[in-house]
Amino acid sequence: MERLPSWIRQHLAAIRAVAVLTVLLGVIYPLVTTGVAQALFNGRANGSIVQKDGKDVGSAIVGQNFTDADGNPVRTYFQSRPSVAGDGYDMLSTAASNLGPEDVLDVLPVPGAKDDEGNPDEGRQSLLTQVCARSTAIGELEGVSGARPYCTGDGVGAVLKVFSDRAVSVNQACPATPFIAEYRGLKVECGKPGEDYAAGKTVPIRGGVAKAEVPADAVTASGSGLDPHISVAYADLQAPRVAKERGTDLARVKALIQEHTTGRALGFMGEPAVNVLELNLALDKE
Repeated sequence: MERLPSWIRQHLAAIRAVAVLTVLLGVIYPLVTTGVAQALFNGRANGSIVQKDGKDVGSAIVGQNFTDADGNPVRTYFQSRPSVAGDGYDMLSTAASNLGPEDVLDVLPVPGAKDDEGNPDEGRQSLLTQVCARSTAIGELEGVSGARPYCTGDGVGAVLKVFSDRAVSVNQACPATPFIAEYRGLKVECGKPGEDYAAGKTVPIRGGVAKAEVPADAVTASGSGLDPHISVAYADLQAPRVAKERGTDLARVKALIQEHTTGRALGFMGEPAVNVLELNLALDKE
């Protein structure tokens, strides 16, 4: 029998290689790894699902919001950290904001203006203003000071654009009263929506707050947007409110926090953290 041409032999060899690798890596390997995972790590392989009264209520490794239909915090529950994954903890939109510490200038909404889709112009909040607004809201919820460095009293970034003859509090839209009256002899004005202040020098003002009472994880989102944990400090901040709303002894609530606090990974990496869903379920069992 006459040998096949070399180009046909090469193509047949390639087809055989694809077929073999498809069976090995596309069928056998997934079946083996799935079988091992189901046998040795069944709970984790299936998403670490948490149940209450026989019903799935969430996952131990994915956070969730504890808010009402209007998006307001349910006061009887511990609150999770912020999430920018979709509308919050959306596993199909896991992401960070990609905003850094130099993102301090808001884009003020222009009254009457509309965006490209015909919706009212909402402007854009900088990362700094997002942090300030969250800190103010949490301070009100927990009955503590929401003040923090580089934030104004009304919960926006304390940032000036400084020109030769004036200074502008660019994140405070007129007719707001600027957080300071003057800066180095220059009168401080409120920001006018739509005006271009790019030529001015950006000057964040630290203010007189030595240390914020609201912890950092309470006002910043995690990189994935799905973090189910909060810091022990944030849990302790919320404990008095939860105890009061539930009519429970504060000492008992703090004991539950300790029971649901995980240690550092491998004993030295990271910080102790509290799983919010598991803590709230434990509270419901009390």
